[in-house]
Amino acid sequence: MELKGRKICKGIGEGEALVSKDAISFYGGIDPETGVVVEKGHLLEGKSIAGKVLVFPNGKGSTVGSYTMYQLKKNGKAPVAIVVKECDAILAVGAIISEIPLVDKVEGLLENLKDGMKVKIDADKAIVSF
Repeated sequence: MELKGRKICKGIGEGEALVSKDAISFYGGIDPETGVVVEKGHLLEGKSIAGKVLVFPNGKGSTVGSYTMYQLKKNGKAPVAIVVKECDAILAVGAIISEIPLVDKVEGLLENLKDGMKVKIDADKAIVSF
């Protein structure tokens, strides 16, 4: 199946989906050294985003989140791609400086993608396939 969205940051990423219905704060919510979600009470608490296709509704939190995404990339702990319902400036800047493919405005995103599914993101064409 293919879902169409909007390209935010170019590139292609493929891997296992890690899906959350909770918004994600990269600053303070994810450990940049390990890629593990550390925000207390978050649906993904204790799980690693490293090497995953990270799927969530939207970002939240400080502008430092963009730099945290860059740290994740430098440490080899970043997701291979990100798909969100609604992208904000913090996510967009973080993805661009970290060269993480990012697509938003995907219809049926959280209804169709589930944890563990094999997902391919072609951000250049704004297509999510699984």
